[in-house]
Amino acid sequence: MPKVYVVSETTQHNIASALDYGQIETILPPNAQIAFSVVPTVRRIQRKLEKFTDEDFLLLIGDPSAIGIACAVAASKNNGRFKCLKWDKRERRYIPLEVDLFKKGESDESYEFI
Repeated sequence: MPKVYVVSETTQHNIASALDYGQIETILPPNAQIAFSVVPTVRRIQRKLEKFTDEDFLLLIGDPSAIGIACAVAASKNNGRFKCLKWDKRERRYIPLEVDLFKKGESDESYEFI
């Protein structure tokens, strides 16, 4: 069964609808202070994401530093690929996003930068 790895435990958001994508597993406790314990935090994230696969998702909630570390670790465990769930306020549901750091399929020319 796929897992939804929640970067930081939260009581501020109802994440129950993420269960549609897999079993929820929390990576960090609420209010984890990364600034005071970077190395132990990175090790904990690495341990929690040790078995991360193409089937799993990241739920990007919490400290932006922890989110960045979790994305980097998930990608490193899975050949540059990871999926995450983005909350769409308008649709009021999670939208799955797939990230592939090494995919060469889309041309950079298809994007217009302002």
